[in-house]
Amino acid sequence: MVRSTRRAALLATGIAAAFLSALPPATAFSTSAAAAPRDPLRAYTQQKLHWQRCDIESPAALQCATLKVPLDYRDPGGKRTDVAISRLKATSTAERRGVLLLNPGGPGGPGLHLPVDPAIRISKEVRERYDLIGFDPRGIGRSSPVGCGLTGAEQEMEHAYTARTFAKDVRWARTVAAKCRASNGAVLRHLTTRNTARDMDVVRAALGERKISYLGFSYGTYLGSVYTRMFPRRADRFVLDSAADPARYGRGMFQAMAEGAEPAFTRWSGWAARRHAAYGLGTTPAEVRETFWDLVARADRAPLTVDGQPLTGDGIRAQRTRFFHVRKASAWIAGLKKAAENGQRSENGKRSENGKRPGAPGVPGTPAAPGTPADNDTAAAWAVLCADTRASWPGDPERYRRDAIRDKARYPLSGDFASGIKPCAFWQPGSEPATEVGHAARALIVQNAWDPSTPLAGAQAMHRALRGSRMVTVAEGEGHIVNGTNSCADGAATRYLTTGRLPARDLTCPTD
Repeated sequence: MVRSTRRAALLATGIAAAFLSALPPATAFSTSAAAAPRDPLRAYTQQKLHWQRCDIESPAALQCATLKVPLDYRDPGGKRTDVAISRLKATSTAERRGVLLLNPGGPGGPGLHLPVDPAIRISKEVRERYDLIGFDPRGIGRSSPVGCGLTGAEQEMEHAYTARTFAKDVRWARTVAAKCRASNGAVLRHLTTRNTARDMDVVRAALGERKISYLGFSYGTYLGSVYTRMFPRRADRFVLDSAADPARYGRGMFQAMAEGAEPAFTRWSGWAARRHAAYGLGTTPAEVRETFWDLVARADRAPLTVDGQPLTGDGIRAQRTRFFHVRKASAWIAGLKKAAENGQRSENGKRSENGKRPGAPGVPGTPAAPGTPADNDTAAAWAVLCADTRASWPGDPERYRRDAIRDKARYPLSGDFASGIKPCAFWQPGSEPATEVGHAARALIVQNAWDPSTPLAGAQAMHRALRGSRMVTVAEGEGHIVNGTNSCADGAATRYLTTGRLPARDLTCPTD
């Protein structure tokens, strides 16, 4: 787990070879409520919060405040940056347990308004027991937002490989990295998942809480796993919805999505073939696939006109996420087929937008705050992902050319999109290596079987990495983000958050 197309596209979630922390354990800054007099973070963990209504569009009960945190936790007396947080108080004083932090995914997703976002389904029982805490992670939204001055074209994050356009794609990746470095050079290397986890712990301390509970979506599952690794004694009840493979965070997340699209495409072709009378795409899976690839070839020769916009074959392939929703995909392809046959406009089609965010989508976001750079979500997404995982990205453009050619053959739907060159190839390294996730954590992982952005295999890998966790899988569940779409999975999450009891064993839920 969707927001608008630009807000919708990140790793999540996939995650490059992980690295052990470069900092010794003492620098994890797991502070106690009764900080020692010489605690270098005392000024941050004991700062007074000034709560006020977030904005006139939000309910009066949603209160906001801004914390100061170190830009670089190795130098707590140095530059500071803002973290904006929100709070919706628990509805029962008698039943209140603590705070539940919320993260929508990304990286780059703003979460300040999540406590009142109608897209988030949180049960009455959970709302009784927890103050819901939203926050914009550092560099995002109202938390000292970064921008790179990127044009609309430069925010298009995925590119199909062709020999003719590859040099242009390399220039694009270099330009994005150079613009971001020029605009935010001193800040970028500190916009990391580990520092966001440290910020979360400062939020915990400033709220006067001994522990935090957490609900994170998509990339937010990786952030949650990093917090449980860095601050194991501060982590209470953690729910990870649509989990990423922590061992593939980085370049591997794109490739995992392309790999996962192929079995989804196969499933769709069989589903559509059994309904040839309704959609007219073929009576066998092979015929359905032939119909699709004929459309791609035809659109590459002469783009189709869809909703008044040209749609190329690469644009059709870029819509890989559609094939995880078999009914919607069938209607879409039937509409494209009709448009190709009679030259008319397709009402079922939609202009391809090749993903403007690197990684998996999270839950729907909220409108940008005044003064936020127009490219903040894209700039912040690249900033976090590239700073976290720079070592996983080759610096030689030819490596990307070879990999794109190879993976287009392996995964025809979108393999070249996934393995093509990205700005991380030219990014400056972050302030420290990424966190290796592989530890004990009593987390609950919930996952759809057919998730286009954080595939099932990645969630299973997260489950194995977090020893003591339990997993709830929605069989035949389609789409990214489980929350609010399945009563069985929602019930398991509610029971865990309200009682602290994980399921006795992993569960499989039927679709509603």
